[in-house]
Amino acid sequence: MTTAAAADHGLELSEDGQRLTLAGAWRLAELPLLTPALGRLQPHAPLTVDGERLTVLDSAAALALIRAIDGAGLHHESVTWEGFSAPHRRVLDDVLKRRAVLAEPVPHAKRRWLAEVGERATIIYRQGADHVNFLGETLAAFLEIVVMPGRLRLRELTVQLEHACLNAIPVVSLVTLLIGVVFAYLLGLQAEQYGANIFVVDGVGIGMSREFAPIIVAVIIAGRSGAAFTAQLGSMRLTEETDAIRTLGLSPMQVLVVPRVLALLIALPLLSFIGLVAGLAGAALVADAMLGIPPAAFAERLHYSLSITHVWAGLIKTPVFALAIGIVGCRMGMHVGRDTRAVGLATTSTVVQSIVSVILLDAAFAVFFQELGI
Repeated sequence: MTTAAAADHGLELSEDGQRLTLAGAWRLAELPLLTPALGRLQPHAPLTVDGERLTVLDSAAALALIRAIDGAGLHHESVTWEGFSAPHRRVLDDVLKRRAVLAEPVPHAKRRWLAEVGERATIIYRQGADHVNFLGETLAAFLEIVVMPGRLRLRELTVQLEHACLNAIPVVSLVTLLIGVVFAYLLGLQAEQYGANIFVVDGVGIGMSREFAPIIVAVIIAGRSGAAFTAQLGSMRLTEETDAIRTLGLSPMQVLVVPRVLALLIALPLLSFIGLVAGLAGAALVADAMLGIPPAAFAERLHYSLSITHVWAGLIKTPVFALAIGIVGCRMGMHVGRDTRAVGLATTSTVVQSIVSVILLDAAFAVFFQELGI
């Protein structure tokens, strides 16, 4: 049988591309010479590989040959191996067997649901422990400011108050106004059936003051300021600004964390009160247009039915909500990984954890107030 003129470095391919003859030493040291010839290899099925003239064959060269044949698009069933000596055949069979094993997909170990639950519970427990530790560090930093008020950075506190409080007033007012409208509308649909229109004022006043205004405002702040804290502090950690603060002999807790947490402690009660007023205003609009209750009658009934205790019950919760949001947002930012993807994941996690924390705290307050008869 005639062979192609391009017989190269112990590799000859017949003119019809169906017989490949190997010769000489095929080992790791010769691969730099064999690789170009293997790259030009264009065999056709069915292919016969003749190894009778081989003097040396190791696993590295055998693997390179098999990969070249695979790269030409030939299936292993269309390839015949002949003329190989017993030692060379063992090397070839071993490589073929191992290649078949590596080509098989690795089965994913099935985990029992109990193991999954345990792993998730462990993660939640560790995150909770980390938040509690960070809360202790924050309270220690607050105590230092109480002892030495000069350490409080008023300029940073003012900036954070502007961002967390003043800039949040429009969105808080709009959302709570719409919540008041929707709440009064749905409650009015039911009250009209029994001629109890005036009691809509009672339900809206108590509901907005005790639950809706504090919860809605806390959720808005969690998604707005909590996420912003994580993104800001995470970016500062990514650019090593927090390390620079430590190098200057300053405490990142005093410089970065305390002003943000203190700003939320001041802002959230004020925003909750604004949200309460906006929600009642929205309810008054619906009561006038839908239920025939003019604003004067609405205000008179509200004064009669809404006790100041309900207002205080709602406002007392807000500093606790603010502390939870500030701790979660600042801790996630201060301990984020040093890459941009980690900052994004931490920001998302902050919003989720903050909202869940607010809801759990609100449930605890509901039970506590029930026990006290408030």
